[in-house]
Amino acid sequence: QVQLVESGGGLVQPGGSLNLSCAASGSAFSINTMGWYRRPPGKQRELVASITTGGITNYVDSVKGRFTIARDSAKNTVYLQMNNLKPEDTAVYYCQANYYNLYRTLKVGPFDSWGQGTQVTVSS
Repeated sequence: QVQLVESGGGLVQPGGSLNLSCAASGSAFSINTMGWYRRPPGKQRELVASITTGGITNYVDSVKGRFTIARDSAKNTVYLQMNNLKPEDTAVYYCQANYYNLYRTLKVGPFDSWGQGTQVTVSS
């Protein structure tokens, strides 16, 4: 069981920056890929960025060059640095983790865990 808690959202002007954080907690788990999704008002949820255990990253085209996903494995935390924010980036951002539960020598999964979301609003 993995619980995810996002933080760092808020209101910024176009061109501003925000750094989102997502901390994973649980008793015994091993996380594979972590990612950030977002749901703009009136739209479907989309994958923004993901990062593997080995540090391989992927981004949706609309944020390439502006957003950076990073991971601190020691803290079980993933970050999303968002620069040059645009009004169309306004959305609820959700952290996601793909993971295994660990029971001594047994790995059970994989499973997905989702955070509750943090609001990012880009407006002048």
